[in-house]
Amino acid sequence: MRINRSAPPTTVTPVLIYPDVRAAVAWLEAAFGFEERVRIGEGHRSQLSVGHDGAVIVAESRGQNVPPTPGDATHVIKIRVPDVDAAFDRARSTGARVMEEPTSHAYGERSCSVEDLAGHRWELTQTVRDTEPEEWGGVTVSPW
Repeated sequence: MRINRSAPPTTVTPVLIYPDVRAAVAWLEAAFGFEERVRIGEGHRSQLSVGHDGAVIVAESRGQNVPPTPGDATHVIKIRVPDVDAAFDRARSTGARVMEEPTSHAYGERSCSVEDLAGHRWELTQTVRDTEPEEWGGVTVSPW
């Protein structure tokens, strides 16, 4: 695969629509620690890095591209974090709407869910133990 310094180096890159790109970038940096990498116009688009191997593009509302309606989930973006409770507290302190408090699950993850200033849903998750899918009712089709 070719490298292009003008595009995120990830296989899958969500493009999220916001009514105010600059406000969204500031909030995502404050709430989740994302880092802006490329700015395209003042309010058109921005590419952000997520951790060491992820990316998100923030795009302006235009034409058929509109942000979700707060309270309605059209998608959920999952972010793996080292400490879900600390990440949850950080997001909540920046005004994230709490959808689900941090909870430990039988499948070995501790996670929570928040909604951002434009209604996008974010699931913060942390592995707390290694668990075979069959232990909690899943089926291994092809191991990772």
